[in-house]
Amino acid sequence: MILDPKWAWRISLSVVFLAIFTDQALKMWVKTHFVLGEEFNVIGNWFILHFTENNGMAFGMELGGSLGKMLLSLFRIVAVFGIAYYLVKLIRTSNPSGLIISISLIFAGAIGNILDSIYYGKIFSDSYFHLAEFLPAAGGYATWLHGKVVDMLYFPILKGFWPNWIPFIGGDYFVFFQPVFNLADTFISTGVLMILIFQKRYFKEESKS
Repeated sequence: MILDPKWAWRISLSVVFLAIFTDQALKMWVKTHFVLGEEFNVIGNWFILHFTENNGMAFGMELGGSLGKMLLSLFRIVAVFGIAYYLVKLIRTSNPSGLIISISLIFAGAIGNILDSIYYGKIFSDSYFHLAEFLPAAGGYATWLHGKVVDMLYFPILKGFWPNWIPFIGGDYFVFFQPVFNLADTFISTGVLMILIFQKRYFKEESKS
């Protein structure tokens, strides 16, 4: 469905603000109610809230060192401006609602993780062996752009050992799905997945031209 720009703006802004709000609300709740490494079983042993933090990219991937962290934060900021420019262009030129929602989700997810990096180190104390304090009198645990991204969603649906006949990993213990992630990662992945699945529908006119 092609949206009128007025409605496209409303839908996009609603998606962005709702996604950022839910992401940040959950992160702040976990940060102030869990000690680092603490977990809570939501549904059995396959949906767990497990509090962890990372210095890097989605799903706990890393870009090492203080300089790497700074470069990653700056790259994220530049990328967000690029996504925002593309999103505005899509809205102004009347594109399918699904494409606008997809890019809005990606944009919101990127913003969500950037916010952690920008100011979490300033407004929270660390979470080692105690609950984090909000706006601690002694100052936060890091400087601007060096905050850690809060992750908590853990789905260890399958656990077991690889068969011995499999080369290199035979007999090793495995967990699927092992990465711990957050809502911002989920929004980005959902947006990208929507584009991959419906790309022929979203870019039909461009393909013809």
